[in-house]
Amino acid sequence: MSISKQRTVEDFRFLSRRIMECANRGIPKVEFLHEIVKILLEFTGCETAELWLKESDKYIHCGIDYQSDAAFKYEIADKKDHDDGASSPFFEESSVINQLIVNVIQKKFDDSLAFFTKNGSFWTGNMKSDLHAAIKSGEKSSDQNLGVDNSYNSLALIPLVVGDDCIGLLQFMCLKNDYFTKNDIEHFEITAETIGVTLVNERAQAALRERVKELTCLYSISQVVDRKGISLGEILKGIADLLPPAWQYPEITAGRIILDDQMYSTPGFQSDKQKQEADIIINGIRRGRIEVVYLEEKPDLDEGPFLREERSLVDAIARQVALIVERREAEEERSKLQEQLRHADRLATLGQLAAGIAHEINEPLGSVLGFAQLLKKNPGISKQAVKDVSKIEDASLHAREIVKKLMLFGRQMPPQKTGVDLNKLVEEGLYFLKSRCKKSGIAIKLSLDKNIPEIPADQSQIYQVLVNLTVNAMQAMPDGGELTLKTELKGPYVSLTVMDTGVGMDENTKKKIFMPFFTTKDIGEGTGIGLSVVHGIVTSHSGKISFRSEVDKGSSFEVQLPVKEISR
Repeated sequence: MSISKQRTVEDFRFLSRRIMECANRGIPKVEFLHEIVKILLEFTGCETAELWLKESDKYIHCGIDYQSDAAFKYEIADKKDHDDGASSPFFEESSVINQLIVNVIQKKFDDSLAFFTKNGSFWTGNMKSDLHAAIKSGEKSSDQNLGVDNSYNSLALIPLVVGDDCIGLLQFMCLKNDYFTKNDIEHFEITAETIGVTLVNERAQAALRERVKELTCLYSISQVVDRKGISLGEILKGIADLLPPAWQYPEITAGRIILDDQMYSTPGFQSDKQKQEADIIINGIRRGRIEVVYLEEKPDLDEGPFLREERSLVDAIARQVALIVERREAEEERSKLQEQLRHADRLATLGQLAAGIAHEINEPLGSVLGFAQLLKKNPGISKQAVKDVSKIEDASLHAREIVKKLMLFGRQMPPQKTGVDLNKLVEEGLYFLKSRCKKSGIAIKLSLDKNIPEIPADQSQIYQVLVNLTVNAMQAMPDGGELTLKTELKGPYVSLTVMDTGVGMDENTKKKIFMPFFTTKDIGEGTGIGLSVVHGIVTSHSGKISFRSEVDKGSSFEVQLPVKEISR
């Protein structure tokens, strides 16, 4: 019985939704692909379902075959680049099925043949007779084997096309004759478009998750280092404990730091397991290393079972450890300067990583948004699908706004400076916030120095500083209070003060407020980027920001911006 006799159009739509929901679960790459193959195998009722997926320098091949042991198989295939700029998996063994896979991925097909569609999909209900006919005569030799179990009869190869790029294909095989119909294949081609976009989007989400884990690890390292009265050994043990959560499989990850023959490891560390390591180089001398191991065997990814991003992270941590040791061993009179340098290095590292996130996900975000908008223009799309696509658009636009904020924090968007009247900016900004303050029972008090001069600044960025500080002040007064905005001239600087009578901050919160992604708000109410963006903007304007706060008494933030341009 063919798929089309069992599945409706709505079933295929449900299949697409299941795959998209799976992508949003945030599970590791191999587990995600396993889930995708299981869903496809269950849906088709075939004996075999396989997925070919192009990565930057390789192809991933995974699948489940109920003819064998029904286990999930995952392997890495080398990528072969062709003269026309296209690529395909590299096969050591020459066979008809392998050549056909290459042709489908390269979009080399003859749609006049009955078993090819105009979109490049191949399907047959009689592999023994049709496979050879599907390969051009000049591409095979007379002794070329089929390369597939002779017990299979039906085969379908569906290309995964995103834009103009074929990123892989779906492969289904069934023991029954004529299992697939033309209608089945057409539905699968539509579904494959969704799967392709979902795979690209999941790849971007996975990259973002890895970057966030890197940031979290580095933030936590900074917090360990900043503890007062802590010894170097305690710092290294604390950093070792932070390693497992930053890797892809934290539940089976162990870490160890070796420095001058002293070892600091997490429970269960075993040196004979799959390992990723980086040397700790201090003043040109190798004095130790950082090791991360998986306690269970995992399939190969970029560097053994480890991700390329994890290589960057372990190298960064090794450099951070080396820097910590250098500072600890420096002269005592330089301790104050070392603390300032540590803070500057931390912000610089975070800025680089934030900019890396922005650049890496901007392009796939644009692709997701573009495809969503194209999909909405399809005259045959259902109302429910339009609603679903609108959600994709909204999510993409929200993510793009976060990217913009990250680029501001990373100083990847240099200020476009003009003469700015700070008083006018304050008055215009409050115009849009007055009604919200009134509803919240917040009284506004202005104290604007009419004699302050214009300052060289990016008006939109300074406006963002004002709005972020003002909104934070309002949110700190859930039961109402008084919001004060004050401008004044202080020597070579113009000062803007935003003061509230709200809940205030404890000492622990004060230490973290300028760190990206740190927030005291409930989940869904804030990203924790606002004050880090403010800090980045003020710094890029050669300005200064300071604050005072007491629990239950309120907070006051003061931004000082230079009256004249400061050369750097």
